[in-house]
Amino acid sequence: METRDLPRHQLIERLMAQRTEKVADAAITLWAQMAIQIISIVGEDGFNSLYARSVFLAQPTFPWLTPSALSQPNDQRFAELKKGLEGQTPSQAREANNLLLRTFTGILAALIGEPLTTRILCAAWGDDASTSTSKEFKHE
Repeated sequence: METRDLPRHQLIERLMAQRTEKVADAAITLWAQMAIQIISIVGEDGFNSLYARSVFLAQPTFPWLTPSALSQPNDQRFAELKKGLEGQTPSQAREANNLLLRTFTGILAALIGEPLTTRILCAAWGDDASTSTSKEFKHE
């Protein structure tokens, strides 16, 4: 299976394509929704470590991405990401967020498996996500 065929990648692509206005706000909404689900499983420290690693891995492509302090209050967790995305063109911001989400979910999938990662993303991102991936999920 090629990586572009992974249900989580298709889901990220679809959700990013739906949000063409206010790219930074849309990106932060996706991250916040996902954070709630993942923190409930691995805790804040686990989530923060995964996020910091993802930013580190995405920085060679998008050097303006900067990690947040690891112990930020919930409402400030993605402040640096939002600031960075707002300073870019919508297409650059979308590309960077796409890479960051793919990187983060790739690390998560390596730790807990592809099916569970996809289920977590569906839980985080709601009905649009679960409806569109349910068919793909059955064919794995």
